[in-house]
Amino acid sequence: MQVKKTEVDERIERIKNHKGVKGLLIVNYRDDKDGGQSQPQFVRCTMPQGPEATNYGVKLASLARQARNLVRDLDPSNDLTFLRITCKKYEMMIAPDKDYFLIVIQCPSEEEAQ
Repeated sequence: MQVKKTEVDERIERIKNHKGVKGLLIVNYRDDKDGGQSQPQFVRCTMPQGPEATNYGVKLASLARQARNLVRDLDPSNDLTFLRITCKKYEMMIAPDKDYFLIVIQCPSEEEAQ
């Protein structure tokens, strides 16, 4: 039996297959009921599961949460919609939602080689 791809699956495939993309993660990151911060849960991950994927998910989701808090502290009526970090080796793009973070890691030098 063949499973029909959803629109979300198709979009993930399109992003994942873009030249230079190293990985795509969708991370669920909610606060604990006691008010503490919980560890992120991976909803989708195109990178091999392991310490590298976990490290990206934990650190980038945490950074995006801090950036969101900064934006809200500066202007309570505002919210973070997108965060892009460019370094020598990789570019990391984070699109936060209410409970999820979409994280894309790409190697810009591979993209420029087109």
